[in-house]
Amino acid sequence: MAIRNIRVMGDPILSKQCKEVREITPRIKELVHDMLETMYEANGVGLAAPQVGVLKRIVVIDTTGEDPLILINPRILESSGEQTGGEGCLSVPGKTGTVTRPNYVKAAAFDLHMREFEVEGTELLARAICHELDHLTGKLYVEKVEGQLMDTEEYYELYGEEE
Repeated sequence: MAIRNIRVMGDPILSKQCKEVREITPRIKELVHDMLETMYEANGVGLAAPQVGVLKRIVVIDTTGEDPLILINPRILESSGEQTGGEGCLSVPGKTGTVTRPNYVKAAAFDLHMREFEVEGTELLARAICHELDHLTGKLYVEKVEGQLMDTEEYYELYGEEE
């Protein structure tokens, strides 16, 4: 496993559409493990493959620090409710903005054995699923920020504690 470089806003790969994963190869498994290691090293809760320079529909998420989600070819099936709060991104270091997302999300994806499964999440997990799936279509959260993008420290001093 290896820590990969995280691409930052302005890198053209972050605005491209990702391709579906057709089969799980040793390279895909290595990519997923590297993504997890990279996400943990950067203290993130989610990471999408284009953030490490790979245009594949792969996302890793861990909002609890206990059991990471590996989502291959994920898609949102349902969403409802609304939550508004601070959001940041490993590809936009040191910045935070207010974003409104669904408060509940149900998604379908494949695991590392290409078995389909569904995951449901509320609050932070719902936000993370929506945020990371946006990366797969070339979208960054900064496109959804309400008001001004701010330095993270300044944002949380003004609006309260970080999640």
